[in-house]
Amino acid sequence: MNIKQVKYELQNLISGKSGASYDALIQTVASYLRSGKRASPMAEEKHQNKAQETKELIDFAKSNNLIIENIPEERFIASGAEQKVYITGGKYVIKLNDAIYYASWEDYFYNLLLHNYFFADTTYQLLGFHLSDNTFYAVVQQPYIKADSITSLKEVKDFMAANGFENKRRNDYENLNLGLIIEDLHDENVLTAEGMLHFIDTVFFIKPDRFWD
Repeated sequence: MNIKQVKYELQNLISGKSGASYDALIQTVASYLRSGKRASPMAEEKHQNKAQETKELIDFAKSNNLIIENIPEERFIASGAEQKVYITGGKYVIKLNDAIYYASWEDYFYNLLLHNYFFADTTYQLLGFHLSDNTFYAVVQQPYIKADSITSLKEVKDFMAANGFENKRRNDYENLNLGLIIEDLHDENVLTAEGMLHFIDTVFFIKPDRFWD
């Protein structure tokens, strides 16, 4: 891995200067939230501003026809602390995520962009937003992966090490050179199909002092 080249590509991706077509709306929303803010506010400040971000996102979604009213509840298949999952046909799943794991909505959208860069076989596409019972969700689409064997966490660890990510504790990893942390890579978030690892739910965080240097 050419660290300098990868970091350059990632910085351009996060800044909205480059990216694939499925990144476009994510980048637009992230840029909208970023405008007028300091480049890298502290986590505490992000938590304080998250409610305001939500109001801004609701306004943005309504003004750009991005509110999705009808969610196919009959296709609901799973839920976790942060999201609800629905299957659409056999190729994709729809996920409703309320960004509870992130200090800010901006951080959540950065996670999507980073996931798409590193795990192109399970890319997220932002479809819009949904309001339900006073909870605001991002609605994303992702390829459906059907596991055919139990994931070996050793294989996950070896794969991440080969890509410069050191196992810090349990299922959390860090790449000091890139300034990235990725958490929660347990066997429900990394599936195995046809002998290949598929990362379906990742939790990326940027360490600003290292990522932007």
